[in-house]
Amino acid sequence: MSTPHRAGFVAIVGRPNVGKSTLTNALVGEKVAITSSKPQTTRRAIRGILTRPDAQIVLVDTPGVHRPRTLLGQRLNDLVRETLTEVDVVAFCLPADQKIGPGDRYIAQDLAEMRQGRRGPRLVAVVTKTDLVGPERVAEHLLAVHELLDPDEIVPISAATGRQVDVLVDVIAGQLPEGPQLYPDEVLTEESDADRIAELIREAALEGVRDELPHSIAVVVEEIVEESPDGDAFAEVEPGSGRLVVRASVFVERDSQKGIIIGRGGSRLKEVGSRARAEINQLLGRRVHLDLRVKVAKDWQRDPKQLGRLGF
Repeated sequence: MSTPHRAGFVAIVGRPNVGKSTLTNALVGEKVAITSSKPQTTRRAIRGILTRPDAQIVLVDTPGVHRPRTLLGQRLNDLVRETLTEVDVVAFCLPADQKIGPGDRYIAQDLAEMRQGRRGPRLVAVVTKTDLVGPERVAEHLLAVHELLDPDEIVPISAATGRQVDVLVDVIAGQLPEGPQLYPDEVLTEESDADRIAELIREAALEGVRDELPHSIAVVVEEIVEESPDGDAFAEVEPGSGRLVVRASVFVERDSQKGIIIGRGGSRLKEVGSRARAEINQLLGRRVHLDLRVKVAKDWQRDPKQLGRLGF
């Protein structure tokens, strides 16, 4: 008798900066979610798709749950809660190098209410960042996580080194319902090229900034066009034969922040463009010309109209 095929959706949740995006990329085997040491890097429920002969796992990398201070923060929390009602499995990330804190308990309470009487999604506790601590600390953390959650399964892993990632895939696959494949084999994400490019630019812009600025950065890809090699935007060009031009706007909330992003003599914006362009070249498999503009959208995190324009 053959093993039944399993398929379903898995939400990767946790408070900000616990390794959710790194884990998503490790599971998929390709960069589908940007990563940064800055909290709240992920702002959308990004889908990465892992396909193997016996199962297809559709991963939803959610924003970090936190006590919101802005309308954007509230909308991100709402996005996570909405996502949790639509998935088959929740993978709750709790880093081994940090003790369980109020943010973890906040999420655990939400999950407990959803799963009363074992209704709702299956729960897999994922103890991340085990490469940063010793075996004794990992063992202590596993006990603390088990007491907090009473999960269906608990798996210690290191996404950075790949330790036990294959075990986690087996465990998650075993928790999914039986069913046919949901996406073709070659599909790794639902994200469009424009969305992925915008995220890569934002990731580059986050590098080296401090204080409140990371939360104030948003990126919109205005257009992706193929121009003739001599720069004539109106000439007829065979797809793949011209120069691919990506025009994007980096939004901040204040004029002072605009100056930080641009840097003296445009030096910092050039660094951002160079770092982002290398990633975009790799994503698209060809060289691109990246045209970046920095604009001010005053207090966009608190303004419903601005949030709508920026895709939130």
